[in-house]
Amino acid sequence: METRKERLLAGLSLLTSASTLVCCAMPALFVTLGAGATLAGIVSSFPQLVWFTEQKQWVFASGALLLAAGGWLQWQARPAPRPVDPGAARACLRLRRGGRMIYAFSVLLYLAGFAFAFVIPYLAK
Repeated sequence: METRKERLLAGLSLLTSASTLVCCAMPALFVTLGAGATLAGIVSSFPQLVWFTEQKQWVFASGALLLAAGGWLQWQARPAPRPVDPGAARACLRLRRGGRMIYAFSVLLYLAGFAFAFVIPYLAK
């Protein structure tokens, strides 16, 4: 079964991955789609979003660190024994599978944000 530390780390990695989308991918998508006024409205309602954009190197570095730690913990937990009870064993396998899916989704969010923040602007030069 997952430990409290593994659940906390998975939640933090998902949060930082989503924050990479908020800081970089979402604004670029809005501007690309011609919704600059929508982006201006969002930023005026939530001026804290500008801080994420200004600190994107730290946001991405912390996201990468948490994703790496989460992946390492999942890799280490891979051979962990399952409960003897068949119902508990199924629940354990379902939780492990769900954790891997959340981790994969987090990595995809991170990569999308990274592409919008660093790769696409570099290629557009």
